[in-house]
Amino acid sequence: MSLQCGLVGLPNAGKSTLFNALTALQVPVEKYPFSTVDPNVGVVTLKDRRLEEAGAVAGCRHITHAWVRFVDIAGLVEGASRGEGLGNRFLSHIREMDALIHVVRAFAAGDVPHPLGGVDPLRDMELINTELFLADLETVDRQIARAVKRCKGGDRREREGLAALEELREGLSRGQPPATPEALLLAASINLLSCKPRLYVLNAGEGDLELAEGAWQQASRQAAAEGSRLLVMAASLEEELNRLPPEEQQEMRRAYGVEGNSLEKLVGEAYRLLNLITFFTVKGEEARAWPVPANTKARQGAGRVHSDMEKGFIKAEVIAWQDLVEAGSLGRARERGRVRIEGKDYPLQDGDVVLFHFRP
Repeated sequence: MSLQCGLVGLPNAGKSTLFNALTALQVPVEKYPFSTVDPNVGVVTLKDRRLEEAGAVAGCRHITHAWVRFVDIAGLVEGASRGEGLGNRFLSHIREMDALIHVVRAFAAGDVPHPLGGVDPLRDMELINTELFLADLETVDRQIARAVKRCKGGDRREREGLAALEELREGLSRGQPPATPEALLLAASINLLSCKPRLYVLNAGEGDLELAEGAWQQASRQAAAEGSRLLVMAASLEEELNRLPPEEQQEMRRAYGVEGNSLEKLVGEAYRLLNLITFFTVKGEEARAWPVPANTKARQGAGRVHSDMEKGFIKAEVIAWQDLVEAGSLGRARERGRVRIEGKDYPLQDGDVVLFHFRP
């Protein structure tokens, strides 16, 4: 499973700067709207110390980490749902994403004009969300029109489907995303934009990482109300730091009072947006990370590695990565009774090291 995250937001919010920092690709950053027309795509490795340590004791020469694909999508504007600013084209790119990284401007920078005249993070968050809701209303309206035609035959299931769509539309018209499991499944089946997992990134300037108390509190409340996540960072600073050697990066972070690597935090947050866990395989010369949804069963996990493993699944040998590292080898771990035999319905756990047995 690959995780594809779209960087969205108003023009000049710092999306391309953040993309550059994340991927170390030098995408043009211009001070006018729509400098990004076609999406830029970059793949970022999610470094995992657990995998590296497990692979080392297993004698693996190659380490294959999980990865996240980031897509820099051009800035949306008010009226995008009606086609303003090439909105339909940009909305179609968003529809392809698994999750959204909503970059919200929180820096002044007088030489970089704000499309709405002034910096107001909460207003910008609400504007983009409104455009996504309006686009979803159009999608649901089209689905309702098709359902009405299908209901002419009098089929009970078709009538129930129409009623569910109308209920979904009523909620969206009030700015309320679906909440019940049934409504969420329906929304996912028609790929609604406003229901995609979301991480807000408040993009501050280098000198004002401590945002104004009001802006931070408002953004936090908005994110919490949606069940979204929130991260504060300075994209321009991270882009600058990304060009430096690791030791100089640490020194600069201390000078600016930045705790930890904000980019690593963002990648980790993006990875968690879809409630994924990671299991590992260590076989031959390769140790590899496999991201799967939480509660994935062993047989399904085997299918991530190869479809033949799922079809011919027999059993799985499972050990926690810490136990493998402590034992020093898979053989010694077996001798100590640390390796368990699990069946097809075993729910894989984050950090499991798994050896699948199957009939070819």
